Order: sequence, then C-alpha cells, then structure tokens
Amino acid sequence: MLARVCSAASKLLLGSHRPTSSFFLQQAAYTTSRVLQMPTVGVNRDKLFEKLGRTYTDEEFDQLCFEYGIELDDVTTEKEMTSRGETNKTADESSEDVVYKIDIPANRYDMLCVEGIARALNIFRGTMVAPQYKLADMKGKPLQQMVVKPETSLVRPFVVCAVLRGVKFDSARYNSFIDLQDKLHQNLCRQRTLVAIGTHDLATIQGPFTYEALPPSEIKFVPLKQTREFKADELLQYYLENDQKLKKFVPIIKDSVVYPVIYDAKRTVLSLPPIINGSHSAISLNTRDVFIECTATDLTKAKVVLNTVCTMFSEYCEVPFEVEPVEVTDALGQKTVYPDLDARQMEVSVDAINSLLGLQLDAAAMSTLLTKMQLHTQVSGGGKAVQLGVPPTRSDILHACDVVEDVAIAHGYNNIPKRIPPTVTEGRELPINQLTELLRQECAMSGYTEVLTWALCSKAENFDNLRRPDDGKTAVEIGNPATVEFEVARTTLLGSALKTLGANKDAALPVRLFEVSDVVMQCDSKDVGARNERRLVAVYSNREASFEVIHGLLNRVMDVLGVPYKGSDAALESKAGGSYHWEPTDDPCFFPGRQAKIVAFGKTVGVFGVVHPEVLLKFDIPYPVSAMELNIEPFCFDQFYKPLM
Repeated sequence: MLARVCSAASKLLLGSHRPTSSFFLQQAAYTTSRVLQMPTVGVNRDKLFEKLGRTYTDEEFDQLCFEYGIELDDVTTEKEMTSRGETNKTADESSEDVVYKIDIPANRYDMLCVEGIARALNIFRGTMVAPQYKLADMKGKPLQQMVVKPETSLVRPFVVCAVLRGVKFDSARYNSFIDLQDKLHQNLCRQRTLVAIGTHDLATIQGPFTYEALPPSEIKFVPLKQTREFKADELLQYYLENDQKLKKFVPIIKDSVVYPVIYDAKRTVLSLPPIINGSHSAISLNTRDVFIECTATDLTKAKVVLNTVCTMFSEYCEVPFEVEPVEVTDALGQKTVYPDLDARQMEVSVDAINSLLGLQLDAAAMSTLLTKMQLHTQVSGGGKAVQLGVPPTRSDILHACDVVEDVAIAHGYNNIPKRIPPTVTEGRELPINQLTELLRQECAMSGYTEVLTWALCSKAENFDNLRRPDDGKTAVEIGNPATVEFEVARTTLLGSALKTLGANKDAALPVRLFEVSDVVMQCDSKDVGARNERRLVAVYSNREASFEVIHGLLNRVMDVLGVPYKGSDAALESKAGGSYHWEPTDDPCFFPGRQAKIVAFGKTVGVFGVVHPEVLLKFDIPYPVSAMELNIEPFCFDQFYKPLM
C-alpha cells in the first residue's frame, strides 16, 4: 500500500507540464503516515520474565517474538526513554530497569499490555492453558444498572459497562491498567472519537447509574487531578488553554449543544466522556472493585474495548477471569447485559487450511496448534474440519484466513517445507492491464495528461455533486470512515477527474485529463459482495465546451480497439461480432440535449457529453467541460475478438 501511495504522489509530480493537485499530494502524505503507524508496547523486562516463569537473553526473547509473529523493536531503559521525552517522569524519578519495546500487530488489542503479551506467549509455549472467561453468577444478587437517556443520541449514543471485583493492584499492575487504556484510546478508539473508557472505584459511588446528555452549563463537578469545581464548558476551555494532553480531545464534543455525562444515584458525576473522569470516583492502589464504562459512537468497537479491558485484568480479581455483568437499559428501554464473554463459533475445513499452507496436517494436529493460539478447538465433520471457539480476547479473528494464519504461526513458518511447485507457470500481464496500457498510451498521444486519484471518495463527490441519486445499492460504504473524504468506494471516475480539474483551475487552458482505473460496485453474486470494473474517463476544459473534442477522443479509442461504428464497415462488424454507436440519454450529470450514451455490442458501456453547470459549480470549475466515461472491459479481447475476461 505504501508503494502505491508513493507511486500516486510521484505520478502527479511527473513533468512540469502536468497540472498537480495539492489535495492529492496532501492526502498521499496523510495516508503514508497512517500506514507507518503500528502499536509499540513498552514493558518492564523483569516483570515480563516473572510472568513468563523464566529469563531469556535478548536474542532468545527476540526469537520467541519472531516465532509468535511480533517483534522486539528496541531494548532500552526507563532513563533513556525519559531523556528522549518518551515518558512523563523526570530523570530522578526514572529507574535503570530494562524496558522491552515490542511491536504488536495493529489488530491484536489483547497484546497492548504486559498481561496480554505474557498470557499469549505462555499459552503459545504450552506453559499455560487458555483461560475460560466467564460472568459471575448473579443469582439472588442485584445487577448494577446503567440507564441511557434518549438525548445521548445527539452526541454519543452508546455505553457498555462491567465490574471487576476484588482486584489486587500494586504499582506495576496499576500503571499497566492505565497504560492499556491509553493504548486502546490511541488505537482502536481512534483518539477517543469512537470509544472512551472510564474506570471508577465502585466503593465511592452508588448505582443505579444514568448516562445523560445535558447543556454544558448544567454539568458541574471536580475533574480528575483538579481541586475545584468546574462547569463543563469552563473545563473544556481550561483544557484548551492549559493541558496539552487533553486539549486534543476537546473538539470531539465542544461544539455539541449537549455534553455526555454519567451520574450515580446521588447525582455524583463519574465522567464527562470522552474528556475526563470525576475526581470523586478515581481509582487508586487501594481500589478493590472497579466499575468500567465505555461510551461510544460505535457499539461494536465499545464491546471489543470492554472485553479487552475485562479479560486482561480479570486475572487479578478475587476469582480470576470472572467478570461481574452490568445491565444497560438503552434509550428505547431495551435491556442488555454486558460484557458478552461467550466464545464465537467457527468451523474451518482442514483441506482449505492445508491447501493454503502447503501442509498435510490432520484435524487433530491442527486442533493442537490452534490451542497454542488461545482458541478452543475440537475435531468435527469426521476429521474433515475443525470447530473453533474464538475467545473474547481474539477479536482479530474474523474469517477463515485468520485461522489459517494462526495455524501457520503455531506450526512455524520456518517449518513449512520448501518444495518445487507441481505445475510450471509463466507469469504475464493480465489482459485487462495490457488493454489499460494501450489506452493510456493512446490518450497521452492524443494530448491528454494522466491523473491517478483515490479509489475512495465522499458520498457528495460520488452522488450529490454529480446530480446523481444514491439508491443505497450501488456504492460500497466504508464503516466508520476516518474522514468525510473517504466514505465510499467510488462508482464513477468522473467525480475524481472533475475534482482534479477544480484543484487545478489556474492551469493554462485547455486542460485535458484522463484516467484508466477501477470503480467498485455492489454485487450480490460475489462472495465479498462487490466487484471491480475498469473504466476510462477523459475531461476537456476550455473557454467553450468543445463537445467535438471529447467526441473525437471516443472515435479514436474505438478505432484503436478495433470496434467499427455501426454501418461503417460491414465486414469488420461481422468479424468483431458487433459495432458501436451512440444514442440520446438523460444523465443528470450532463447538460440536457448535449449528451449521449455509448452502446457497443448491444449494451450500454459509457456516456459522454457537456457537463451540467450545476456540477461544475459543485466542483468549483470556472470553465465549461466536456467529459466521457467508458467501461473498457467489454473490449478486452484478442485479435480474433475472443473475450479474454
């Protein structure tokens, strides 16, 4: 992906005669920085070895990490980290303890703390059995209650909760507990925009609890690490001016008409999510019962976060790996008990795993290997499949491919035998890519400049700005997009080409741009629910629309493809099995009466015409534009017109 990002940026820079969109260069830099980020967990070496039950040399531990699929990134000390500004301690407060900095896969949220790393490695080495996480038996005991008020839907609609009973904290455990929350906030919680975690000393508060949303002037409390009472709006302004750590979270709710807040039965403020907890319920080394609440805009992420915190630190509970549930009543009155610690069930074919890894393992051997990866397994289907129970710690397992990867790790990638492939193949370019290169060359020789734009765009760019309706059944939407710029996979290249024109409106006229790339469409017949379609888009901008210029490019493209115009060459039409022509159409993106659809071999394959003035206004283009968009896949055939797709 990084290579593709760099390629995108470099293509836009090629040649001083090419107009360059600053937007795309900025986005390339943004995406590159996002790609390079990976969670790194710093753990005290001696504490880790204590949990592992033995000591290692740095080389031995590095090898163990490699075998498990993680990486020992650096061996340092707390003093060295402080000197580099990586801790909040002073030099005098820092120790000479050795710290291992371990790179963790971005989706292994259970390994963001020393407890999770040690537990995973112990199970992998066979020195520990994967624990059974369970809810406390609450028969005859009242459940803690959390009631959600309807007005929370205006700002942060979801909350999930749990209780850890009889926790035994010491300084190291307490710091690890706080550090895990910070790591989750940075990673899965997307800087608290999706989920915010609050932890409280249950002995200082009293249920039932309420999750409300009130005007900021009505919320008053003493926040954590403060000694005086603040109104919510005053507090946020105080953080903006005085707190470098918390000020970055203030914009999440600052402009909302109501702020989320959690109260106990005595109207004591527990927290102002996602900003700060109240000082009244702050946990300490003396805390024994911990109340955990996670407020969220994404309920699925909230469940994963709650499960991660509970499963990691329930090992310190009075009854290890037992969590007390909390009943949450949502705004509609529906009651749900959290957390859900039940194992998810999956079944994976033995043959499928062996075929992907090139192994000949039986179901029993696979079951043993998967047990090393914390999965509860049993042989099923008469030895042809493995039935899995995926624990709440392994939220990263979503598909059979994830199970295959775990088998490979447990077996050892270095233990997979090298062998000569049973078949001899010769790599070559895909026919559609050959056709793409041909059309790129022809468009460039026709005077058009190539652009390379993002496959993701906003809904507005894909539909509203083009005056096209969104039926909800065409575009593939991105779940929880990081930015409004990347909401859907584009279903047309035209929006991206027009956006590039708008970003280069100061370029000398005329401007000719083209792109040959993929669009993505929903498709129920595909196992992934979507399909790619290769298209060509070309736009021409000048002081006049010059419809004939884009029309001429269409004729040239068809001539290169060897597709005759209808009625122009009977012999070639017979050989090709058809021809092309254009017919009137009413695409709202184009000016009425100055547009046509392209029909080839009896099917509509594209459209061209003068772009509607309202569309130009949306993309901030000051001059008329003619455009063409063509699906090139029907023209992917050999010299005998035999289809190659």
